[in-house]
Amino acid sequence: MSAVTLERPAVTLADLTAFVWAEADLLDRLAYKDWLKLWSADGLYIVPVERGVTDHANAVNVLYDDAEMREMRVKRLLSGFSMSSAPPARTVRTVSRFVETARSETSVDLRAAQVIVEYKYERHRVLAADVDYRIAISADGLKLARKVVTLINCDDPLHGIGYLL
Repeated sequence: MSAVTLERPAVTLADLTAFVWAEADLLDRLAYKDWLKLWSADGLYIVPVERGVTDHANAVNVLYDDAEMREMRVKRLLSGFSMSSAPPARTVRTVSRFVETARSETSVDLRAAQVIVEYKYERHRVLAADVDYRIAISADGLKLARKVVTLINCDDPLHGIGYLL
């Protein structure tokens, strides 16, 4: 009698989309501590200042956060002592146009579009971005291994974004 092995079911685009939408919901609710739990230990959160960059480690970025920097950024945002985040902006974001760009046994790369509507001081602001995700697949479930948020106006001066993109 041979042993039966059960294969782990493949992660579908619907699974990945639901994961990204759950992340967006956490960010809109300012649930930053829960957002931190979505990340792999070696994950990178990047907001570049120019389009088309592939080597973010050797480029100028608005953000290039590893786990320690993400923790410090969340602590600052939740402290109430940051000029850009006191009072916190209200945001509603939509993430759509999901395209799988690469897949391995341990991760999936996605490209998506994101639109954020911010409300603060009786004003609305709209930010749009292309977002590249690397989502790690492990026994613990899905984790953010990399998130690159390239604002469509990334090469313009950016004014006071007091929340996570």
